[in-house]
Amino acid sequence: MLRTFVEHEARPVDSLCGLWEFTTKAERRDRAKLPKRYARRIHVPSAWETLPGLGNYRGRAWLRTTVDAAPDRALRLVFGGVSHTGTVFVDGRKVGHHYDAFTPWDVVVPGLSPGEHELVVEVDNSFGPHSALHIENDYYTYGGITRPAQAQYVPEVFIDKLFATPARRGSRWELAVRVRLRNWSKKRRTCRLVVALSDVVLDLGKVAVGAGRTREVRGLLPDLEVEPWSPASPSLYEAVVLLLDGDDVVDDLVDRVGFREIAVRGRKLLLNGSPLRLRGYNRHEDHPLFGNALPVEAMAHDLALLRDLGCNFVRTCHYPNDLRFLDLCAEMGICVWEESHARSVPFSHPRFRDQIAASTTEMVAWHHNCPAILIWGCLNECDSASSAGRREHARVLKLLKKLDPSRPVTFASNKAERDRCLDLVDIVSWNRYDAWYGGEPPDVEPALRRALRWLHSAKSRGGKGKPVILSEFGAGAIPGCRNPNHAKWTEEYQAEVLDESLRVYLNHPDVAGAAIWQFADVRVTRNHWGGRPRTMNNKGTVDEYRRPKLAYDVVRRRMHEAAER
Repeated sequence: MLRTFVEHEARPVDSLCGLWEFTTKAERRDRAKLPKRYARRIHVPSAWETLPGLGNYRGRAWLRTTVDAAPDRALRLVFGGVSHTGTVFVDGRKVGHHYDAFTPWDVVVPGLSPGEHELVVEVDNSFGPHSALHIENDYYTYGGITRPAQAQYVPEVFIDKLFATPARRGSRWELAVRVRLRNWSKKRRTCRLVVALSDVVLDLGKVAVGAGRTREVRGLLPDLEVEPWSPASPSLYEAVVLLLDGDDVVDDLVDRVGFREIAVRGRKLLLNGSPLRLRGYNRHEDHPLFGNALPVEAMAHDLALLRDLGCNFVRTCHYPNDLRFLDLCAEMGICVWEESHARSVPFSHPRFRDQIAASTTEMVAWHHNCPAILIWGCLNECDSASSAGRREHARVLKLLKKLDPSRPVTFASNKAERDRCLDLVDIVSWNRYDAWYGGEPPDVEPALRRALRWLHSAKSRGGKGKPVILSEFGAGAIPGCRNPNHAKWTEEYQAEVLDESLRVYLNHPDVAGAAIWQFADVRVTRNHWGGRPRTMNNKGTVDEYRRPKLAYDVVRRRMHEAAER
């Protein structure tokens, strides 16, 4: 399943998860467009680095299975994530292509004869001029179909997306809806569209969609008596979209919505009108047993640890996360900052603009309705200190605001007082490692004081008076490395740094949120960070297997103290 709940009752859906045939370019002996034989089998979803002998494989590979086609319906292939580039072939014919590991995508294939067909997905996780966002980096770019995949069978006009935006009106709520329809046929088609939430039904009437076109229809469900969504009470409601031909339901889409408003008022974040303080972590999708293809049980375990630590917040560094993880956050009351895919990427790359625009657009299109997502982010630690960098930040932030005006936007900056883009955001977010890359734990408080003094002056060029999130801070600790003198890289020193950082950040009235870097130790690209012991980013509070370090109890105590205030 792509989600933790069923999205379709009327639309036929088959899971494509399971064993597929698999081979890499290195294992091939033929020169045909597609392999003639497959060397092994692989489970979908998974990262191929988890297979014996492929732990460092970077390049192209092919996965093959069969898929059925249905009469009078098109085959819609939906992929939760393919890392990082996927090209789809049905019966040897190329039918789709997609770049970026972290956004869902689909391919609609009409005109197939009923029965079984060959499905091949060519996957590439290589670096090079074709890839602006996936580069040598401080996290690992895995290979494979790394999130669930589905075969859906859609009528000529089908429901592509639902965008639902809640708003408070006194003691009641309303839900603005926008439904995107797609027509894959060669003729103009008309159908009737209905949206329902609980016992409230909105009939949007007959809608005509041109041949091969998309159309969006808007409506409003007013005066709703619902319970608002919050971390303390994460109430969720099913919004159902129906497409009818006469009285017959020919297609449907179910999504879950939560009724909440996030707003910026001066230096504070407000959730449903009340001040919100965010306490949490940065978290990568990474695990030594699964790569970036974590099963939902492992996701739930991570969130259980975060709740035990006293957190109400997670930042999905540095890319959109699995739909199922976001669903779990919505269910468990974990607030989310989600960002489109970028970390320290060069803006000069010829593919940067189109690839970051696609990542940002797809993120919002597929994740818009998740009530746990309170903040959209972008461009982590990119060039925000030059005029050229400012132009690119303005471009992406403007796109985010256009796609979804209902959420505040930000980016995580490490440029300190050289930053030239703080006027472009709703929230100022700083990546600071004052007791790790420079200084000692006692330096955390005076460093924050100096930074805030600069921010709330005219010198910050637009940052004055805005909320602040400490989007990254922390220290590395090699698991099991212990030293009573609190030497760097020991668990003792990490615990000391986090204890002082949380004491300062969680108690400062001008800090709206704090996210530790990071939740768990993660693998990094081997040739990128020669100074990373174990070829890992070792700043996790738990190690890669989720075993607690000494800092775990320190963080737990500080977070719970803050939650009780």
